[in-house]
Amino acid sequence: MTTVTNGVRPRTTETRASERGRRGWARLARAAATSVAATVLSQVVLLTVLAGGGVPALASTLAWAAGAVLNFLVTRRWVWGRTGRPRVRRELLPYLAVIGLGGLASIGLTTLAGSLLTRADLPHFWWVVLVDGVYVASYALVFVVKFTLLDRVVFGRGAARTPATTSRS
Repeated sequence: MTTVTNGVRPRTTETRASERGRRGWARLARAAATSVAATVLSQVVLLTVLAGGGVPALASTLAWAAGAVLNFLVTRRWVWGRTGRPRVRRELLPYLAVIGLGGLASIGLTTLAGSLLTRADLPHFWWVVLVDGVYVASYALVFVVKFTLLDRVVFGRGAARTPATTSRS
């Protein structure tokens, strides 16, 4: 009698957990990439407004809005595999709440830094560089919290079953 094996290892709870972990890390990496893209766009807007003499509150608000729109469109599709028209109550409003809190923190810190640095009587170039540094640092601080909320509250429902989050890319 001959035993034939197909060479495929049976799936266990351990392998499924390992696959979920890899998907989670891949999702985090994609979210970080989209966040970097949104930050680059935000930086262009922020630096343009500040260099043109705009106040930090206006500059950071416009920068946040530009990054938020890009981030929603790309993140929703690429990170969480959502397609079609966004559901307003289950996706759009919670997304705006999550990023809005992060945006308020960033705008507040940027405005505060601009006010404090104005008193330092720095050359305009260094004032812009330091205010911009606070803007970027504030976003870095809230990224992990924002990702967790988006993953668990906004887009997480059913995301593991979508092709974009289950493919081995």
